[in-house]
Amino acid sequence: MKKTAIIILSDPKSGSEEALGRVFNALASAYEFKQAGEDVKIIFQGTGIRWPEQLEKADHPVHGLYNEVKDYVHGLSKGCVAVFGTEVSGYELLNENEVPGTPGLPSHLNLRNEGYDILIF
Repeated sequence: MKKTAIIILSDPKSGSEEALGRVFNALASAYEFKQAGEDVKIIFQGTGIRWPEQLEKADHPVHGLYNEVKDYVHGLSKGCVAVFGTEVSGYELLNENEVPGTPGLPSHLNLRNEGYDILIF
């Protein structure tokens, strides 16, 4: 079975069409993989950890798509939550990559070693 990890780095605070386009295309890719029955993990990292708070809002233009793939959210970067902050709870904080001076980040090495292709948006 094919496996894909989708890392979302874009920042919703920028308010740009580019940031919205990146998260939309990331989630659309996750939806396509889900429909094909493939294993997919969505990880929010960097300022991307701010997205879930926005996507949870019913009036957000990507809310419906987010709800379709929310069960594939693997988690948020613990180190990035510490730096950039977020108001959303209920997500796993990922910290397998013990970067000095941080509470840890998601491990891309572990994902690769587990056979995941990695897409970054």
